[in-house]
Amino acid sequence: MSLISYIKDTRAEMKHVTWPTRSQTINYTLLVIGLSFVTAIVLGVFDFIFSSGVEKIITQ
Repeated sequence: MSLISYIKDTRAEMKHVTWPTRSQTINYTLLVIGLSFVTAIVLGVFDFIFSSGVEKIITQ
């Protein structure tokens, strides 16, 4: 397959793509940011709990 054929096929496939609307993109972006924030909090809490547990075990 030549490069020209590849580019033509790629352009044809891109015409079939359904792109998200602006509001969908904003909503999905906010969802990802929110879930990342919640995940960071949960991991931080578990890290604090496990660090405290290991520290208590070591200092005994």
